[in-house]
Amino acid sequence: MQEIIKAIEESAIKIKYLIETGDTGKSESENSTGDTQLKLDIESDEIIENIFKKIPSIKAIVSEEQEAIVNLHENGKYLIAYDPLDGSSLVDVNLSVGSIFGIYENEFNAQNIIASVYVVFGPRVEMVVTTTDVKMYRLLNGEFKFIQNIKLNEKGKLNAPGSTQNCWAPFHKQLIDDIFNDGYRLRYSGGMVPDLHQILLKGGGLFSYPGTSDKPKGKLRQLFEVFPFALAYEKAGGAAVDGFKRVLEVQTSHIHDTTPCFFGSKTEINRVLEVYKKNV
Repeated sequence: MQEIIKAIEESAIKIKYLIETGDTGKSESENSTGDTQLKLDIESDEIIENIFKKIPSIKAIVSEEQEAIVNLHENGKYLIAYDPLDGSSLVDVNLSVGSIFGIYENEFNAQNIIASVYVVFGPRVEMVVTTTDVKMYRLLNGEFKFIQNIKLNEKGKLNAPGSTQNCWAPFHKQLIDDIFNDGYRLRYSGGMVPDLHQILLKGGGLFSYPGTSDKPKGKLRQLFEVFPFALAYEKAGGAAVDGFKRVLEVQTSHIHDTTPCFFGSKTEINRVLEVYKKNV
């Protein structure tokens, strides 16, 4: 596992340089879910894959930017699903973006996730590693240094409501309105990594990306985005649900499956469960 974390650190330093110097334009290709890929997406993906190819303990990898699983080392122990540059469309306006890694054993599904890592590329580069607990590191003078353990409070103050609002169910809109009316503050950049990172570091709140009339199964990908953050939130003392059950109980039938998701401290997540179970 330390070998994998070191490999992620190496990729983060290279991606940081790529973000600072690379072309933010669109490529001529699409990823598996039909999104036009930015050149930064493709180059970040190549950086990570080339580094992971050198790690004998990695059996196979799958990227949000690729169609299929890539087998690396037959005798490897770990499977890694990753989003090489989540929120890449925000780079050209200089907002924070990130890389997300889910580390699995045996199969790519929620039951088999054993660790996760995400990296935030913002004014500073920070890496959060989840195993039995949640630890944050910061890139200082070319090396990642431990900064702090992360724990969520029972109740937070931030509200980050995602997805297309005019496609929300009326009860979901009411839930979000009620949370704001209770004094929660809007914090939403359109980048999953910085928004979830902010809630973790500020002690709690709610990030929501529900199923909607245009995307009933949500937009965020299970293996690359949702499960890695679900593990981090649970280990930090919070919770992650799909509206009815733990996200880490959601079944995966295809590597690019999506799911509705809500991440937060326990008070906010219990509020979500109460509303959803009453209305659906």
